[in-house]
This record gives sequence, C-alpha cells and structure tokens, in this order.
Amino acid sequence: MDLKALHYFVEIVASGGFNRAAERIHISQPALSKSIAQLESELALPLLTRGKRGTKVQLTPHGEVVYRHALRLLEDKQAMMEELAQLKGLNRGVLKLGLAPLGSAELFAPIIAKYRQAYPEIETQLLVRGGVEQTQALQQGEIELATGIIDLKDRYEGIAIHTEPMVVVLPREHPLARRSEIPLGELDGQAQILFESEFSLHEMVINACQQAGVSIKNPTQVNQPEFGVALVAAGIGLMLLPKFIAERYRPDAVITRPLTQTDLSWQMSLFWRKDLSLSFAAQAMIELVKHHQASGE
Repeated sequence: MDLKALHYFVEIVASGGFNRAAERIHISQPALSKSIAQLESELALPLLTRGKRGTKVQLTPHGEVVYRHALRLLEDKQAMMEELAQLKGLNRGVLKLGLAPLGSAELFAPIIAKYRQAYPEIETQLLVRGGVEQTQALQQGEIELATGIIDLKDRYEGIAIHTEPMVVVLPREHPLARRSEIPLGELDGQAQILFESEFSLHEMVINACQQAGVSIKNPTQVNQPEFGVALVAAGIGLMLLPKFIAERYRPDAVITRPLTQTDLSWQMSLFWRKDLSLSFAAQAMIELVKHHQASGE
C-alpha cells in the first residue's frame, strides 16, 4: 500500500474535500481523485462518501478504519525519518583522539584509515603526546580517547589492543651480543638509552630495573626510538624496546636479543574516562577497534 495515497486520504479528510486538499498538498484535483480511486480499488472498499458540491466528504465505516490506521502509519514514518535525521547528524561529529608517539603508527594508522572511510563526514583531530600528557588531555577534555600504556583499573576503561615482548637493542660488538637471550639482571651497571619521562615506557623500565636490583649507568634520554637506536649503534648504551619497534628501526650495526627473567612487556590500549558519556564519533571508533580485534586483522 502506497503511503503517499494514505497521506492524500488523510489530507482530504482533514480539509473536508478534494479541492481544498489539492490546494494544501499542491497537486491537481484530478490527480488526487485518481489516487484515492486507486486506493479504494486496491482495498475493494469505498472509503469516502462524496456529497453535493460544497459539502464535506464523509468517511464510510471502512474509511474510518483506514483513516485511524493511516494516521498511525504516517506518524511512524515521521518518527522514523526524524530518528534517521538525528543519526545522520551524529555522523557529522568530531573524533578527538590522543595517540601515543610509540607504536601508534604501526597499530593505529590502518584503523584510522578504515574509520575515515566508514565515517567521511566526521572530522578527525589527532593529538600525539606521551603517556603523562595523554591522561592530562583526557582529564581536561581535550580528547575523548587515548592510546598508550595504562592501568585500566583506575579511572579509565578501555581495550587492550596489542601486547609486545621487550628486547634489548645493543651493538653487534657488545659482549652481551653473544647471548641468545639476555636476563634483565645482566644489564646491571650498563649504560642505557631511555625515553624521556613523559613516556610511560620510561617509568616502566626504571621500575623493572629497580625491582631486579639493576642499576642504570649514564642514562641518556631521547624522545624518538629511531634516534635512540642510532645512539646504540654509536656505542652510547643499550636500549630496551618493544620487539616490533626495535625491528622497524634496526640498522646493521645493532642486533636485538629477547629480554628474559622479567615480566616487563609493552601493551598498547585504547582507553577513555569512566565518568563521561562518549560522543557518537568516539563510540564509533571503539566499535571499529573491537571489530578489528575480533577479526584478527
């Protein structure tokens, strides 16, 4: 049944006749009459009693039933269109995402590309900051979502995206390079290249070394893994890195060895504040990450 014909039918009843209804809905009177005739023919029932010229049309008993249901159907259609319009409006939001400088390029670039393809009208604002600055930006409302290493038991909830073992990056000529794997305790007294303090990995390495009784000699701090590995190649010290990061930036002058006898590992998470309602843009990113995880892509 054509909803347009039901709309015309309701307008005729509301206007009291064909002529006035035709004027209200901007259709010719013959076209309006034809539409109602087709509706009555489809139902095989008379819906209107046409009186003398100048008098209002009247509903037949069958017409009263159709009129009551037509009102409900048209109201449902209007509600559906309004809900779809609201959803369309939500699709034009802003995604405010904080990205950890370490590992985000490898793990999140493909996800962001899929997000932009799925939601082309959502503006994407990316903030690249270290772990400390990420949480500050979340608390201040600068971003809704963040990536990084964090304890999700606190004020945040999130999704663990990727866990990576840690390796030791060292020069090929280093005495420890002969080992197939290196226990953390063997690094005692060794010069190390560390990330700067705003990186979560800085505190993780410091804490792991302290718990193992490992002293760090002459630490050098960097804010880029590539530069840190270059310093290792130059003989400045050793560096602890997630395996896939170390493999990406490994020149010929250095090698990597698995780090053992420690529970130190690197885990990237997508996280957000528990106490705030998220926008559609943020929720859409969370669902995309969950799908990405479930599909194993």
